[in-house]
Amino acid sequence: MPKFLYVYHGGSVPETEEEGKKVMQAWMDWMGSLGDAIVDGGNPVGMSKTVMPGGKVADDGGANPTSGYSLVNAADMDDALAKAKGCPILDAGGSIEVAETLDM
Repeated sequence: MPKFLYVYHGGSVPETEEEGKKVMQAWMDWMGSLGDAIVDGGNPVGMSKTVMPGGKVADDGGANPTSGYSLVNAADMDDALAKAKGCPILDAGGSIEVAETLDM
């Protein structure tokens, strides 16, 4: 079955511990709903740096900073997109980049 990389961008940070618990539960519920489709639930990520041509390093996180990733099995791109539409990051103002991984 094809695998798809979900790259999460943006989203807001919970302001209270209680809000954080609710957000975490929403993520756990969504991932649970995906069941065996989850290959790697991934992790949140910190601020990134970008190595540019010539070796210059940009350390501003880029135009649309990455906030995490997951790897998911899906029948095809449409299925991967449908699964992504339930992700809680969308409720927090974030977005999800979806790309099929290629076997080499």
